[in-house]
Amino acid sequence: MPLWKDGKLGLPVREAVELFPDLERYLDERGRLDFSNRNARILYNRAVAKALFGLDIEYHPRGLVTTPVSRYIFLKTFLRGGEKVLEIGTGHTALMALMAEKIFSCNVTATELDDEFFEYAKRNTERNNARIRLIKSDGGIIRGVIPEGERFDVIFSAPPYYEAPTKGVLTEKEGVGGGLYGEDFSVRLIDEALDYLKPGGKVALFLPDKKPLLDAITEKGKELGYSPKDVKFKAGTRWRHSLVLTL
Repeated sequence: MPLWKDGKLGLPVREAVELFPDLERYLDERGRLDFSNRNARILYNRAVAKALFGLDIEYHPRGLVTTPVSRYIFLKTFLRGGEKVLEIGTGHTALMALMAEKIFSCNVTATELDDEFFEYAKRNTERNNARIRLIKSDGGIIRGVIPEGERFDVIFSAPPYYEAPTKGVLTEKEGVGGGLYGEDFSVRLIDEALDYLKPGGKVALFLPDKKPLLDAITEKGKELGYSPKDVKFKAGTRWRHSLVLTL
């Protein structure tokens, strides 16, 4: 289970350096880590994944540097353990799929669109001896990707939510959510999920603290017959939302 320190989930920089000595080069004279440096962020988050969650993660050089703690907190808002789950867009780290399988003992299926990210996700599942079914999608979300008739307790995702491509932060495929507020991908996901959820099943979305986006998805969820619940949480210095929509 994850390690708690002083009531908070985290890892002191000095302990991260012990795990990955190369981090030393990114410390200033006061021992503070330069988080503006991408390599420093990757090494630190690899240390967090290893120390707190027992996961050995390889990051793609161009992929989003996902933070393990925020993903774990998100999963805790809706997983109770042992569910059959589907993650849409597991990314190069496959971090949430791995946590769902290793920490919450879930039966996990995960999809990924990008060719290179899919290969990294595959390597990350193999290096952690995870029994995760990885499916390469071709641009679809659920329909045409997951076999018809298959049902899940939970479908979750950290969906793209930008209105337009962002330079230097996300790849084009990662970053475009579409729609007025970036909600289009999420709206399509919750619509398609209706045919793949068990009775009483849930869709959970990891979203930023962006009210117009949250409102647009919530309203569409109500129209489709979901009961939405918004759980706001803080990870590091940023607020995030777990929008859980239950049938």
